[in-house]
Amino acid sequence: MPGRTATIERKTKETDITLTLDLDGRGEGACATGVGFFDHMLDLLSKHALFDLAVKAVGDLQTDPHHTVEDVGISLGQALDQALADRRGITRFGHGAVPMDEALAEVVVDLSGRSAFECRVFFSAEKTGDFDTVLVEEFLRAFANNGRLNLHVIVPYGHNAHHIAEAIFKALARALRAAVAIDPRQPGIPSTKDTLT
Repeated sequence: MPGRTATIERKTKETDITLTLDLDGRGEGACATGVGFFDHMLDLLSKHALFDLAVKAVGDLQTDPHHTVEDVGISLGQALDQALADRRGITRFGHGAVPMDEALAEVVVDLSGRSAFECRVFFSAEKTGDFDTVLVEEFLRAFANNGRLNLHVIVPYGHNAHHIAEAIFKALARALRAAVAIDPRQPGIPSTKDTLT
């Protein structure tokens, strides 16, 4: 099987991003977006999905981190879509449930070739450190839309905003790790339509 990798370069008036993704990596993250908390979340995603992920982003942080976070989500989704190619041989579905102290996050994905996003998350605070917690949802929506996947995120309980965000990213990682895995019993396209494009 050819390497399942992709490099995305995205340059707008607001951001300049280079992102490289290897779905069959060892969980090595090298993320530098200028937004410390977000870098930490991306490194968690890389580690627990066993993806090698390198992100270099320069954005209009003097305004706020919104454009940087959203555009990294766009770029990561595009990279996932490109690395999966026709999605032949993948498991397709993935589920991750991760506790982080008092918080629990559940993430379910379907690499269906169609984008859909459902987010049932209530953050206990508007910020964790200097990071606006609303940006977690913005990242996830951009990722789902550009990765052409169904993404459902549910946090039934949790009090600490940092713990909630961390549980979400770890659960996303575990769900993606399962979904992109090669299924030796299903070498073809995992769909009765025989296409996921």
